[in-house]
Amino acid sequence: MSTETLVEWREWGPAPFEEAHAAGRPVLLSITTPWCEWCETMDREAYSNPAVAANVHDDFVPVRVDADRRPQVRDRYTMGGFPSTVFLTPAGAVITGATYLNTETLRSVLERVRESWSDTDAGQVPRALRDTEPSHGELDERMEEHMTGQVQAAYDEEFGGWGDGAKFPLPRTVEFALKRDRPRALRTLEAIATHLFDTYDGGFYRYAETRDWSDLHREKVVDTNAAICRAFTTAFLYTGDEQHRKPAQRTIDYLTTTLWTDHAFAGSQAASEYYTLAPAEREEQQPPPIDETVFAGRNALAIDALCQFYAVTDHDGARRYAEQALSHVLDALVEDGVVRHYDGGPTGLLVDQARLLGALTTAAQTLDPGYLEPAREIADWTIEQRRDSDGRFLDGPREGPALLDRPLRPLDATADLADALIDLAVLTDDGYRETARTALSAFADAHDRMGVEVAGYASAVARVVTPPLVIEVADDPGSDLHRAALRVADHEKVVRLVDRSAGTATVVTDGEPSDPVTSPESLVSLIEGE
Repeated sequence: MSTETLVEWREWGPAPFEEAHAAGRPVLLSITTPWCEWCETMDREAYSNPAVAANVHDDFVPVRVDADRRPQVRDRYTMGGFPSTVFLTPAGAVITGATYLNTETLRSVLERVRESWSDTDAGQVPRALRDTEPSHGELDERMEEHMTGQVQAAYDEEFGGWGDGAKFPLPRTVEFALKRDRPRALRTLEAIATHLFDTYDGGFYRYAETRDWSDLHREKVVDTNAAICRAFTTAFLYTGDEQHRKPAQRTIDYLTTTLWTDHAFAGSQAASEYYTLAPAEREEQQPPPIDETVFAGRNALAIDALCQFYAVTDHDGARRYAEQALSHVLDALVEDGVVRHYDGGPTGLLVDQARLLGALTTAAQTLDPGYLEPAREIADWTIEQRRDSDGRFLDGPREGPALLDRPLRPLDATADLADALIDLAVLTDDGYRETARTALSAFADAHDRMGVEVAGYASAVARVVTPPLVIEVADDPGSDLHRAALRVADHEKVVRLVDRSAGTATVVTDGEPSDPVTSPESLVSLIEGE
């Protein structure tokens, strides 16, 4: 998408930092994405200005990074949005930074950094890379109770959603609330469907700039759409209401048409003024460009969402696309339990390992227990290679230029991994549950400072503290009994397919199995009587 600029950007790697060190210059790091409209604007205006380009070339070493392709760089250096404009020492410490800058502001910042720069300047290391001490604590009901309180306290009673500024859909928070504060969750979904959904071309925009869900950022990213789709599917599981099924269905239609690459799901579709046009005017315009990169983690979220939708609706198209995408990702991007971010990209990133493990455990419950074999391989490699000595998980390998050799221990990816390990523990009878507990407990003492944005952590903790409802189905995948188990109104349950010959289902609560039942009706009655 990006416009050509007059700046001669270097690619991320050791070379530009070695050049900066030799020349005694700071590094100008520009972090962009293919879907970012303001990134294109800054390229078209500021970085295409001859005076700006001359200043950059004279006094800086310019480096351009695609945030989607290099999440480790993004997570260490982003200024909270894209583009991120970051000035670094040759060692990679942060001098200063901002997001979008217009031409005059950028010229002013370039001059200020040039005048104040000294090659002895140490810069600052981001706090997340300096805070290496774990906040270990005991996991208990307080974490779930705190987050439930946050869901209530931060809720916007006037416009729906959470917070009084920019409105992000926060689908994981919606799912947490669907089980614990359903009215607020459902009202938020109504606001998301009303304001963020593209009713003509399909797909959800990323977020709204203002409290009332206006001033939209209209990029469409696969992980956002997949997570929102799953949230609406979860709402349909609880309510059976078509107003929740339809947005999920239309999102799947968008994913499997506009963002389908013949093998899997493309990464994103760019923001554009195109989306502000009336339908008749859109017909005369080219739709915004699509980044056809197949990212493992983003595909995993889409696969998970499609499996969940199939589980509660019997939508055969969702099943077929999920199976095809999962087959492609496993064949093209996974080897011996190591997940490659995209074809040619970095390997073994925690976010990809966690998301794909989650997709596989979902597929093992909804489609075929044979998916447990690659799930085990991914889990075992991740535990062996990404777990630190204190039980926390690192975001990726401790190698690379600048600050990539400093470990980052991300809360969100750890929560996703732990959640998937809890499922895997039930599905395999192996000890993954304790690994999940230890990883989550490393953040426990900070739980009272957590906001609604990390409700996924509280969900995972709740499933460790109180083991999830387990339904063991001794029948074929897709049988009436299996389908009834999948449709039990608890999205945190685990459905385990075991020996298929018996044609029975057993409910396991707190480790105690029920008597087996043989019909969907009996299964429903058994669970309702728990």
